Amino acid sequence: MTEEEAEELRTELTKVEEEIHTLRQVLAAKEKHATELKRKLGLSPLTEFKQNLTKGWQDVQTSNAYKKTQETLSVAGQKTTAAFSTMGTAISRKLGDMRYRKHWGEAGLPARPGQAPFPSKLTLCPTPTSKDSDPFCYTRLFV
Repeated sequence: MTEEEAEELRTELTKVEEEIHTLRQVLAAKEKHATELKRKLGLSPLTEFKQNLTKGWQDVQTSNAYKKTQETLSVAGQKTTAAFSTMGTAISRKLGDMRYRKHWGEAGLPARPGQAPFPSKLTLCPTPTSKDSDPFCYTRLFV
C-alpha cells in the first residue's frame, strides 16, 4: 500500500468515526425524546417491562417448539389420567371382590357366621322375592 492510499483510508476512517459520533448524538436525543413521551403517556419502566414480557410470552406460545411440547405434554397427561383411572377401577374391583368374599365365602356360597365357607350340603331357598327369605340363602346349584 502506498502512502497516498494509506492517507485516503485515514481520511475515510475519520469521516466514518464522525458519522458514528453524530449518529450516537442523534440516537441519544431520540431516546431522550422517547422517554419524555413515555412519561407524558404515563408509561413507567415497570409497565414497559410488563408489556415486553407479555409480548415475549405470546411469541413463545406461537413458536413451533412450544406447540409441539404442549401437544406432547397433553398426550402424556391423557395417558397418565387413563392409567390412573384403570388402576383405580382395578383397585375398586379388588376391594369389591374382597367385600363379596367376606359375605359370600371363597366359592361364592353364602357364608353364615361360624360356618365353614364350603357347606356339606346345599339347601334350596325360597325365591328372592319372598319376604321371609333367609339373607344367607343361595339359589344357584353347582353341578
